[in-house]
Amino acid sequence: MEILPTLHPYTEPARQVLICKGFFLKLLLVRISDQIRFKGGGKTMAEKYSWKFKPKMRARSYGWQGTQKATSRLKEAVSEIKVVARKDPVLAGEGVVCLMERIWPAFEHIDTSSGALGGAIYRALNVLIPILVKAPADHRTRTKWLKRLVQAFEEDGVDYLAPVEERFGEIAVFPDLINQYADDRFDLIKMAWSQGERFGFIQGTSICLSCLLEVGRHEELMALLDLRSSRSWYADKFGAQSLLRQGRIEDALAFAAQMLAGDRPTYSHGEIARFCEGLLLQLGRSDEAYRVYGLPNASGATYLATYRSLVKRYPERDTRAILIDLMEERGASGKWFAAAKDVGHLDIALDCAAQSSVEPATLIRAARDFQEKDPRFAATVALQAVSHLLNGRGYEPTRTDVEDAMRYLHQAACKIDALGWAKQSVQRLLAHQMPDVMGFQRVVNELLPMFD
Repeated sequence: MEILPTLHPYTEPARQVLICKGFFLKLLLVRISDQIRFKGGGKTMAEKYSWKFKPKMRARSYGWQGTQKATSRLKEAVSEIKVVARKDPVLAGEGVVCLMERIWPAFEHIDTSSGALGGAIYRALNVLIPILVKAPADHRTRTKWLKRLVQAFEEDGVDYLAPVEERFGEIAVFPDLINQYADDRFDLIKMAWSQGERFGFIQGTSICLSCLLEVGRHEELMALLDLRSSRSWYADKFGAQSLLRQGRIEDALAFAAQMLAGDRPTYSHGEIARFCEGLLLQLGRSDEAYRVYGLPNASGATYLATYRSLVKRYPERDTRAILIDLMEERGASGKWFAAAKDVGHLDIALDCAAQSSVEPATLIRAARDFQEKDPRFAATVALQAVSHLLNGRGYEPTRTDVEDAMRYLHQAACKIDALGWAKQSVQRLLAHQMPDVMGFQRVVNELLPMFD
């Protein structure tokens, strides 16, 4: 049958009318893309929506000392995307990709030596990645997202987006896309790792390993890892996860624990320890997990945060025993004063207050805060603060610190009717002091009459 294509006079190339010999086929083959503009200048929702974070995340928007401002803007962007995700998950996924594309160009010139910005970005990505994975985008949209992300990885100067690369297989979603990116650099990585003395780092390694893991190509993944001349958790984490996904928990534990063998801790020691700890907890070996990995590797921004993180992971253990274990494990028990005080173990806090490693300013604040709640505790702590200040301890102590400590000691002593005890205790401290280098003994002597 002869088929002749004829262009419709109004729609031009967008529509073809097929003319068949003897009759007309009223079959219109129309391919409409999301870029076609209708009478109202129609666009896709992603094009229509105006993201508020975009103007604040332009290239080179922040200078050397822009960490605080950049962190604030990043939090605002994450909040905006989370709000959009409730109504339009696909649009939120687009927002996630847009933000990831802008992180390095916007933050390129910020001083990152403190680690504060890197931490903020890591926390933001942990929130954003699940939004991107769960977005019900079609194959075509997700393909575009992946290409844009790969481009962002290549331009990322300090690996801000490393967590995204490590979960690239999850983000790809569609099996054909996962296999495509797994195969993309597979041969190159295989060659490089086979000749480790000639080749170094291959960009996109995490993408490949993540995709091999996600698509279930476990044998290929483990065979590839075996080619390396040296081990690193950067790649081994995918091997451990592969064993875990196959239900080989004991093997995964042994595989990861090998990285911790030896006296010299590895760069990723904490991350590996948390992984092993989690596996032991999964196996029901809670006490072993606590003693071998949990207690030695507990961490937090403060001593109190460290304690709370351990209590949260081991709710069945006695909280007092955990605090004592941490003090014995880490030493410098004076540093644990605030943690002991805040969780209500005041007897332990008093023991910490007597240690030379405690900070007098911390004791002074505690004496102030406990004036009403527990004046006896406040008086004892204030006296310890005076003792430490007279011994020249603390970070840049001042006359004001001494005056505050004496004032809080007097106030608490009045509440418990112990002015005589307080005066005698201070006099004993003065009698055993070294030469008054900082002039604090003179200040204490000047304030001593208030106890009469």
